[in-house]
Amino acid sequence: MATSRPKLEVAVTKPTPYTFDLGLLLANDPNPISTSHADTSAPLEERLSAVARDGAQALINQLLTTTPLQSTADGVLLTLPAPTTPLPREKPVPAAKEPTKWERFAARKGIKPKTRDARAARARTYDEETGEWRSTWGHDRGGRAADRRRARDEGAVQKDWLVEVDERKEQEEREGSKKNGGGGGAKKKRKA
Repeated sequence: MATSRPKLEVAVTKPTPYTFDLGLLLANDPNPISTSHADTSAPLEERLSAVARDGAQALINQLLTTTPLQSTADGVLLTLPAPTTPLPREKPVPAAKEPTKWERFAARKGIKPKTRDARAARARTYDEETGEWRSTWGHDRGGRAADRRRARDEGAVQKDWLVEVDERKEQEEREGSKKNGGGGGAKKKRKA
């Protein structure tokens, strides 16, 4: 039959009491730990594990007696207080950078940056004829590309498929190109 361990005390008493920071789940033990073999017959590992067990037991006792408890379907919840021990940083807290000229001007005038929703609202307009939202600018501005695709899919003819030619202007262009000798003569004269 295996030997069972004796149950240890729940209440932990020390010559100097622990100090606690429940927000960080921290228990500080100011009592010294003797490392010499002459003080006790127990090995160092056993003494260290006993000190660690006492510290954990004291922290649990403190949590259960001082923090509010809530019973939920998931179990019992503890609400921890805010931490009181400041933790050290590797580097100092960075200094606040000085605002730029634009940031100072914007603060003075009350200018705030536009939000994504405000930019999106300006980029789209509601077309009451079709009942759709259309782009205000860009390649699909006013839904023109969508109209062209829809017309092409339906087999409709484009509105500008026929362009009238002004005969007088065309005649003047022809006569002008003959006078200049095809348009390349002026450049040749300048080079010579």
